[in-house]
Amino acid sequence: MRIHANDGIDTAAKSRLQEEGFTVTTDHVPQDQLRTYLNTEKVDVLLVRSATKVRQDLIDACPGLKLIGRGGVGLDNIDVAHAKARGIPVINTPASSSISVAELVMAHLFGLMRNLHEGNRRMPAEGRTRFKELKKACEKGSEVRGRTLGIIGFGRIGQWTARYALGCGMRVIYVDNRTTVEAIEMEVGGQSVRVPVKMVTMDELLAQADAISLHVPAQKDGKPVLGGAELARVKPGVVIVNTARGGSVDEDALLAALKEGRVRSAALDVFTNEPEPREDLLTEPRLSLSPHIGAATAEAQGRVGAELAELILHWRDSVQVA
Repeated sequence: MRIHANDGIDTAAKSRLQEEGFTVTTDHVPQDQLRTYLNTEKVDVLLVRSATKVRQDLIDACPGLKLIGRGGVGLDNIDVAHAKARGIPVINTPASSSISVAELVMAHLFGLMRNLHEGNRRMPAEGRTRFKELKKACEKGSEVRGRTLGIIGFGRIGQWTARYALGCGMRVIYVDNRTTVEAIEMEVGGQSVRVPVKMVTMDELLAQADAISLHVPAQKDGKPVLGGAELARVKPGVVIVNTARGGSVDEDALLAALKEGRVRSAALDVFTNEPEPREDLLTEPRLSLSPHIGAATAEAQGRVGAELAELILHWRDSVQVA
């Protein structure tokens, strides 16, 4: 069988699949050329991450596809229902990147609280001539210890984010429509401890949180989780981190809230118009920005590759048995 990982795959996972008899290709094929490539090369298994879209038209145009896999949590870039209707299973790796995403949240959060995003933007151009002014502009930071972090979406990533926040001395509250958790298991100094967390309503979270982190899938109705109405009810001076989906925060409403001062600053790792974010977001000084790198660590990609390999081998064995 032939596997094509259009957005790449960990080297160890590639080697393991090759040892199991698969032909594995990893060169990226542009979206508009992918259908021709998959058919010409007779690809059985298509693996993607975030960049490649596997929509209904691609699925219909490639009758040889037998399995579709996503190296990551969400499946927003794959028409899962249509694939399954065509008899094509869809696999993903929901547990592999949780730690990496949570660490990026904390990196952005620390930066926002200490105004590092502003310093990093301005120091190269103004550091030699306006050092004292920049020091004054950036010196009114805050500690995270003692602050309340509100987590919207308390699945694997949300809970790992809670662990890091609790370890920094933050209080954690959360909103989730499916999960109810009363305490988080943490390892501290080789000891396992349980630390309480509190489930609240969305109104309570918006009113109490000093910082908000989003960890939700794309909403079926297409509406943002934090739109204008929600941002109007946040605690004044809140900071927001979005590593979930570009549409999870209304970008127009966020810019307005930043300009009005209701939101002190925000971090975006995901954007509505990826891979071409709008210019006014990129130039907004109160935003800390990263190019969708939540799961982009060597450790996460190693786990993603290993999990994909296991899922593919399990699928192959089940097909052979059937």
